[in-house]
Amino acid sequence: MKQRLQREDTGQDALTDVLFNALLGFVFMFVVAFSQIDETESTGKVDPKAEVLITVRWPDGHPDDVDVVVEDPRGEIVWYQNQDAGLLYLDRDDRGTLLDTFEIDGERVSNPLNQESVSVRTLVPGEYVVNLLHYKADTGAPVPVTVKVEDLNPQVTVVYYGEHELRRTGDEVTAVRFRVGERGEVGELSTAPKQLLSKAMRDKGAE
Repeated sequence: MKQRLQREDTGQDALTDVLFNALLGFVFMFVVAFSQIDETESTGKVDPKAEVLITVRWPDGHPDDVDVVVEDPRGEIVWYQNQDAGLLYLDRDDRGTLLDTFEIDGERVSNPLNQESVSVRTLVPGEYVVNLLHYKADTGAPVPVTVKVEDLNPQVTVVYYGEHELRRTGDEVTAVRFRVGERGEVGELSTAPKQLLSKAMRDKGAE
């Protein structure tokens, strides 16, 4: 009788071990699968951190193409042909009404907003220059363009806001120049003109 009970207990122990090992295997596979999903999602994330945001706007629905050109203290220039210049990043390149329609559920939708923005991701002491370029003038009439420079940290502060006028294809005007101090303070505004596009095109052609 004792031997029979021992054999039955042994069978139950074996079954318990099998079920326990199967459960461990299932948990292990779940953890591995979850970690892979999490890693995939992480690699697709974009770090939105920025120190200064430069926003350029012109009338909604206007067909003209206006571009923003920004130079940092190191002489690096961000523009429509160089959208990532290390410290600077062109977040949006708007081409007027060109490519401003998209399809949602089979219906064509128009986006009238005309806006370009450049983010300064890391502040380096020195001068930053913000220029406007009238890349393509379709209307033949002057285009009013507003420029806003915002210091984002530790709170959002408008450093500069102004309106400028572009008259013809190829016009390049300096909207504002601002300086960043050794402690990261943004100030010392100037509107002294400085051409940037000619330098950017020469640097691009030399590559």
